[in-house]
Amino acid sequence: MRFNKTGVAMGVAAAMALTLLAGCKKDGASASLKDAASAALEHASATAATQDAAAAKAGEFDIASVPLSKVPLGDFPYISLPQGYTSNGEPETKQIARFPFWVQGRAHWVEGRFYLVNVYPEKEGGYNPHELRRNLDALVAQMGGVKISEEKIPYDTVKGWGDEITSGFLTGLGDVYNVPAITYLVRRDDGNIWIHFAQDTAQGGIIVGQEKGFVATASLLPASEMKKQLDAAGKVALQVNFATDKTEVLADSLPQIEQVAALLKQDPSLQLAVNGHTDDSGDAAHNQQLSEGRAKSVVALLTAKGIDAARLTAAGFGSTQPVADNGTQEGKARNRRVELVKQ
Repeated sequence: MRFNKTGVAMGVAAAMALTLLAGCKKDGASASLKDAASAALEHASATAATQDAAAAKAGEFDIASVPLSKVPLGDFPYISLPQGYTSNGEPETKQIARFPFWVQGRAHWVEGRFYLVNVYPEKEGGYNPHELRRNLDALVAQMGGVKISEEKIPYDTVKGWGDEITSGFLTGLGDVYNVPAITYLVRRDDGNIWIHFAQDTAQGGIIVGQEKGFVATASLLPASEMKKQLDAAGKVALQVNFATDKTEVLADSLPQIEQVAALLKQDPSLQLAVNGHTDDSGDAAHNQQLSEGRAKSVVALLTAKGIDAARLTAAGFGSTQPVADNGTQEGKARNRRVELVKQ
């Protein structure tokens, strides 16, 4: 017979309760012992319910569960290859990019700077997967990090990420089509460090990514200026700041939302379409979903300030309507925007 943790807890508590009840019958013990037996069973039931709830959430990764590292580190990328190993060609560095680290059955997209390297033995036939893995485990531990996942990524999922990942990160991706991907995390106040590692019996791939510290790019556009642009062009673009790869509007952009609400209150007949746009980082389907969610978040904030929802619509366009060159960081920043369109 097999037991999960919940079954073991229930079994132990039930055994304790039965022992207490048996003692009551044999010795004519007081009612207090019977009460204790009942309490033990009630406690077992409550414990089981708690464990079941925890199990239901087991697939959800909580970054707060990873200890915060304060270990002094050197320069990015913080790792070096062990003796006897080298890179196949020059490692690559990306100053700003996005990569989906695989964590417990799902992709966790990280935006920041990246280091990519293919790992080969210096001598032909000298690749030792166990040795390289042990070295990387030890290095991450020294950095104050932990392994958070080791799983195969479904083939269709990897292909669905598109060329930006399957070709753009090819130097460090490894053979993720056939072997498990290992993900390490070094949680830090100055930018979490993520490490992807995939190896077969002949070579390995390593990607080190450090989340970029947030730098505000949005500037406040007052209600009067928004009205001027709406009257002249029928639309106005706002650089609203959102949490990385999320729909949450950051606190520094809430004053801009206040100005939009003021504009709508000044002109009760004004109706607006709130349209979300992204740059071209990542896959198109993800960007489409993200832009829609961000537009809806802005509408929700406006309705919370007393604006009639019937005056607003929300839509997302992903990266399909750029207003600047996505080949530059300045252009990407301009393309990540919320447009207000006069209806």
